[in-house]
Amino acid sequence: MTEHNTFLDAKIPEGAIEDQWDNYKFETKLVNPANKRKYKIIVIGTGLAGASAAATLGELGYEVEVFTYHDSARRAHSIAAQGGINAAKNYPNDGDSILRLFYDTVKGGDFRSRESNVYRLAQVSNEIIDQSVAQGVPYAREYGGLLDNRSFGGAQVSRTFYARGQTGQQLLLGAYQALARQIELGTVTFHNRSEMLDVVLKDDRAVGVVIRDLITGEVTPHSAHAVLLATGGYSNAYFLSTNAMACNGTAIWRAHRKGAYFANPSFTQIHPTCIPVSDEHQSKLTLMSESLRNDGRIWVPSEAGDTRPANEIPEDERDYYLERQYPAFGNLVPRDVASRAAMRMIDEDRGVGPLRNGVYLDFEDSIARLGKAKIEERYGNLFEMYERITDEDPYKVPMRIYPAPHYTMGGLWVDYNLMTTVPGLYALGEANFSDHGANRLGASALMQGVADGYFIISYTISEYLSEWLNTEPVDTDDPVFTEAIGEVDAQISRLLSIDGDRSVESFHRELGKIMIEYVGLARDRDGLNKAISQIKAVQEEFWKNLKLLGTSDTLNQSLEAAGRMVDFLELSELMAIDALNREESCGGHFRLEHQTEDGEARRDDEDYAYVAAWEWKGENWPQTLHKEQLDFENVELSQRSYK
Repeated sequence: MTEHNTFLDAKIPEGAIEDQWDNYKFETKLVNPANKRKYKIIVIGTGLAGASAAATLGELGYEVEVFTYHDSARRAHSIAAQGGINAAKNYPNDGDSILRLFYDTVKGGDFRSRESNVYRLAQVSNEIIDQSVAQGVPYAREYGGLLDNRSFGGAQVSRTFYARGQTGQQLLLGAYQALARQIELGTVTFHNRSEMLDVVLKDDRAVGVVIRDLITGEVTPHSAHAVLLATGGYSNAYFLSTNAMACNGTAIWRAHRKGAYFANPSFTQIHPTCIPVSDEHQSKLTLMSESLRNDGRIWVPSEAGDTRPANEIPEDERDYYLERQYPAFGNLVPRDVASRAAMRMIDEDRGVGPLRNGVYLDFEDSIARLGKAKIEERYGNLFEMYERITDEDPYKVPMRIYPAPHYTMGGLWVDYNLMTTVPGLYALGEANFSDHGANRLGASALMQGVADGYFIISYTISEYLSEWLNTEPVDTDDPVFTEAIGEVDAQISRLLSIDGDRSVESFHRELGKIMIEYVGLARDRDGLNKAISQIKAVQEEFWKNLKLLGTSDTLNQSLEAAGRMVDFLELSELMAIDALNREESCGGHFRLEHQTEDGEARRDDEDYAYVAAWEWKGENWPQTLHKEQLDFENVELSQRSYK
């Protein structure tokens, strides 16, 4: 690692934080409606951030070309988000406000997020609800007809709007119909089964992408005035995660290799409410919504080694450990706190289930208090999903849950405009290093994706595009495109020519075990050094002993997976390096050497109150660390406490 002494400029507007976004919108350069038709924009990804951005930019009049590796935009992983979306409307009249949502988000991220971006997110949260209601999202409603709210971890107010356990699905369908309208109108050109394999630069700015058709194998260039990446996170570096199996980090990693700084790669979230692993050969984990913690109580047996079924353990021999340790928040502590607490119970041999790797999430009290019908109304589809997977009825026996890799707070570094360090290249939603600091509060992933796509990029992109008025996109016959296609073809040929005897999945599983062991819920110096060494060994073995069947000129899912595996291997190494460099604990980044007497994260604000942004310097060269200093003028830095 080499370190750069200068600090990154986030281009935060002047003025009081509550006025910055309004000031920005007034002072930024605009593109008039007639001129918008002269610009072409490429969007990669059709989840909430990508679909909403493409639809909005198309509605404004820009020429938009959008790509997804899915069959349909509706297959994006946003559809799996279950529990809800935050907004500061304060319908329950329980003390919420934009300021409180801002504060809860900064505190929840353990004071490692940029204040200005978080405040803007809180400001536009109310517009999100109005927008999605107008699109027909069927939010739950109270008896009087008002939108209902429920609680989520990290907050003492009810601010989460929800559509049973299908909130992400309903929001994505709203964005999809807006996108489909623009496709029909001709402002958006849609390409499915297409994967971005490189970003093309000319004079150090993004001018297009290289795409591989996943059906025919054809590699083609596409040119535009600006490129937007909205491709989600990289939690599948752990192999077993709550992400869909196709989720990957290729788009943002290829952009990183072309000059876009990668920020806080070690900030990953372990979600406390996942169905436990049940088999060595399992390839996917299933998330149970955090919303279940509203009515479910989490407990383990009081004594180590207790293997009795839950219904045989009397009340006085149960430890409701979150309620005991964190009385102010109880079962609704943030995800990182709940996950570490669960692992402590499992490490004490108080885990439950066949592999003793879970804790109980029990609805007995809430069913007795509210009735089965009310619980079914709130969580019926989640209970049904759990029973299908485990063959256990959660109305009769407690759910079993355990911590698992979920969201990634790291991603491409972006400034206030959502632009990366490469001019003309933007990152939206989970693809950027986000507004969540070192830990994302529940129900804020949907919020950020929708905010970036509908309400932020449409303003901020004009600042850049206005500089290129009356210019055509770079011709795809330009040598920069020819060179980029050559690099993509060369890697594909290299992968197909290795002729070893191991599958892509075998390498992915091996990497995943290293990552969860040493770069997972708890990290220390020795383990991180082991991880870096072992990842390098896997990289070397991969390029010697990979075996791929088939060719590049047809459907070849093993080839797709191999290309993504190359990126996971490099990204995982940087995740470990970043975790090793950050000698503190904060949020989901928990260094065993840096904890309080009662086992909580201990930050080092004097030395580490910064965003770590890494610059690619080439293969076999150490990455360069750049820093964005985080200044806290509106919240007071304090030891995070949920007790």
